[in-house]
Amino acid sequence: MADKRPAAFLDRDGVLNVDHGYVFKPEELEWIDGARESVRLLNEAGYLALVVTNQGGVARGFYDEPAVNAFHAHMQQDLAAQGAHIDAFYYCPHHPEGVVKALSVRCLCRKPGIGMLDQAAQDFSIDKARSFLIGDKPGDMGAAQAFGIRGIPFHAGSQSLLNIVQREIAGR
Repeated sequence: MADKRPAAFLDRDGVLNVDHGYVFKPEELEWIDGARESVRLLNEAGYLALVVTNQGGVARGFYDEPAVNAFHAHMQQDLAAQGAHIDAFYYCPHHPEGVVKALSVRCLCRKPGIGMLDQAAQDFSIDKARSFLIGDKPGDMGAAQAFGIRGIPFHAGSQSLLNIVQREIAGR
C-alpha cells in the first residue's frame, strides 16, 4: 500500500450543496458558501476528499442511479473549474421504506452504517487517525463514531464550512 493519507469524508446535501430535499438535477445544484474553496483547500493539503451520501430518493423512486451519477459528474465538473476535485463519490441508494423493491432494504451502507466508509478504506490507503467526517445529521456523526474517526457537525445557517476546513488543516 502507498503512504496513508488523511481523508475528509463529506456529506453531500446540507454540507456541500444546499439541501432542497432530494436534489438530483444538475441545474438544481446550489453550493453551500465556501464549499468549493473548502474542497480545493483539502486537495492542496493532501487530504482525500470523499463524498459519502445517503440517496434514499433512489429507493423511494424519485430518481434513479444514473441521475445520482450525473449530478456527481456535474459537481466534479464545476469543482474542476475552481481547481478542485472530489477523489470519490460514495452513495447509498437504499431506504427501508422505499418503493423500489430491490432497494427497499436495511443495509450496512446507509449512514449511520459504515459501508461507504469501509468501501473508501478498501479503495484508498486512509490514515484514520488524521481523518474526519463533516455532516449535518446525527447519522453522519454515528457513522464517524462507528468508523473510528472524528465527526464534525455542521450547520450551514450558522457555521462556515471554509472556517471548519481551515481549522482542521491547521490542526493537523
